[in-house]
Amino acid sequence: MKQPFLPTPTTHIGAVRFTGNISGNTLTIGSSPANVFGVTQWDVDDSGSINTGDYLYINASAQPQYSGYGITPIGSSTMYPLFVISGSGEYYVPHDTEIGPGNFPGGAYTVTPLTVFCFLAGTLISTPSGEIAVEDLRIGDQLTTAEGLAVPVKWIGRQTVSTRFGPADRLMPVRFAVGSLGNGLPHADLTVTADHGMLIDSVICHAGALVNGSTITQVPLKEMGESYTVYHIETEAHEIILANGTPAETFIDNGSRRSFDNFAEFESLYGDVPEMNELPYPRAMSARQVPARIRVRLQDCARKAIA
Repeated sequence: MKQPFLPTPTTHIGAVRFTGNISGNTLTIGSSPANVFGVTQWDVDDSGSINTGDYLYINASAQPQYSGYGITPIGSSTMYPLFVISGSGEYYVPHDTEIGPGNFPGGAYTVTPLTVFCFLAGTLISTPSGEIAVEDLRIGDQLTTAEGLAVPVKWIGRQTVSTRFGPADRLMPVRFAVGSLGNGLPHADLTVTADHGMLIDSVICHAGALVNGSTITQVPLKEMGESYTVYHIETEAHEIILANGTPAETFIDNGSRRSFDNFAEFESLYGDVPEMNELPYPRAMSARQVPARIRVRLQDCARKAIA
């Protein structure tokens, strides 16, 4: 098997290898964890630690890639990235010399999807003083909600997404062309991650569920370079704000903040926080869940754009 191109490794570590299976949000270990040495860790975001988006390389015949999950060992609050070999039933958790199989006893583990609802750089967010690019927002800045209220920014999360092996589908950027959602919206091309929710006719629709191949498209990774940065906006409550004029959701903590490069900042500012209440809108996470009236509306918008 030809080895893929990889950046120069920055950290050489081992890994803890499991066999087992994931069902729902539970990872059940089917055999005793074992140390695997000679494993190379690529710290692709140069953070100096093991984070979402980093990679393991085991050998020429097995290439575990980051699955977009983290696991929390029983009795621990520390979340570790979880790597898998697709279809093999093998799971790898990278570790340094201080972490070994003893930290991962047999049994059930909590598995947390590291889902993010993010905007890409250049997205214009409405504020009482006008539109501001998402990457220029700061904690405490005021945002304008879709209802016209002003709410402060609680935190801006940043995540570096590597394109070397192709990110998880939910991190793939989706581009909404001008007017693709009707009524001239968005007023400029809008790019978000595939799991970002857009409020359309009182339904929060994930961007990836709306892709039609013409006016709403998945952005080719070749346009994104070796990596790209996504930004999430967190407010005190789950809100609908305006991105390039289009109603879109803020962060809701049914996804882990630990997937963000600057999670330590949130932890130092706020520590443990109560869970948010999600807005009372139905959510369409896949194309088949998008209501027919919305599909018809977007098809009409696409026909008008092509005509």
